[in-house]
Amino acid sequence: MYSNKIQYIGCDDATLDLFESQYPLSNGMCYNSYLLHSERVAVMDGVDSRKTTEWLLQIQEGLPSDTAPDYLIVQHMEPDHSGSIGAFLAQYPNTTVVGSRAALQFIQQFGYQPAHTLLVKHGDTLDLGGLTLHFVAAPMVHWPEVMMTYVPEEKTLFSADAFGSFGVYGSYTDHWIDEARRYYINICGKYGTQVAAALSKIKAFDIQAIAPLHGCVLDGEQVQEACRLYSIWSQYEVEREGVLVAYASIHGNTAKVAKRIAEILRMNSVEVKEIDLCRTDVSEAVAQAFCYSKMVLCASSYDAGVFPPMHVFLYKLGIKGYQSRRVALVENGTWAPSAGKTMRGMLETMKDIQIVEPMLSIRSAWKEEYQTILDDLIEAVLV
Repeated sequence: MYSNKIQYIGCDDATLDLFESQYPLSNGMCYNSYLLHSERVAVMDGVDSRKTTEWLLQIQEGLPSDTAPDYLIVQHMEPDHSGSIGAFLAQYPNTTVVGSRAALQFIQQFGYQPAHTLLVKHGDTLDLGGLTLHFVAAPMVHWPEVMMTYVPEEKTLFSADAFGSFGVYGSYTDHWIDEARRYYINICGKYGTQVAAALSKIKAFDIQAIAPLHGCVLDGEQVQEACRLYSIWSQYEVEREGVLVAYASIHGNTAKVAKRIAEILRMNSVEVKEIDLCRTDVSEAVAQAFCYSKMVLCASSYDAGVFPPMHVFLYKLGIKGYQSRRVALVENGTWAPSAGKTMRGMLETMKDIQIVEPMLSIRSAWKEEYQTILDDLIEAVLV
């Protein structure tokens, strides 16, 4: 409990290996839920069905004897939060379920039948008798039904999936940014415009703590830093000046060229991040691409296209809204180089991507005759 009126009742899922069946977890995941104690009691969001029994026990232990929650606030209906609603309603059938119009529709679609519902919209309030819930519509952050809830008496924003991160509760408390970035870019990254709109709605609030549905509760300087980063990310701006060198190499020759480029850039006092796309999960590679101002892509040709790890990386960048960056290309091909053309074609579908010239095309392995073109490529990247 971090307040005498707000009790944490979320659950860790330490054995979960993939979030949304696609994002690797090195430290599990948490499903955050909160019990708000006042004259009337509200439960803020549910948990994944994997943790329903544990969650219901924590609710029971947090309530005064022989009482039931007055309200279940449903900010987000994705199953990792709504999967427990059916069991909750079976135990507390008289609790009023509170949500946006879309949330109440989704509840029906998932097969839940609450006896009592309360429709709320942006700007509405709910008085718990000592605590006031101010509802903030946040559609497409990252589902259309999402809302956030501000409690002025506690200066706390319940932010739904916004400001979340991977990991069990309390992990990365002091170094949460890397996992928060990977979470934002991959979960919400496509919806920057909608995230920016939600940020504008909460600017007037005095927020001293942010309680997301995943990750740790942010307070103190973390609140300001989270809002600063979300402003950058939602507007697709540059977080760090530097170059991501991402490579997809079959037998190692393309990797050697990528490392040569990284070394030269560092000699020119450039911050460089190297990523082997064959050995780094694409969610981390995508997050780093959004972080840096420039990118050098080095890839082997494959089946008249590009080596699949690079293809997947560029596909993911495209669907997450990668934009407004400068990118240099290096291809390798023994008899019919095709990686450059494929990479260029995929990048050209993205918004405001400047492909710098010249492209470096090598045949099989590095030779000193390529150095002049490489020097020109480096010079173009440094501009």
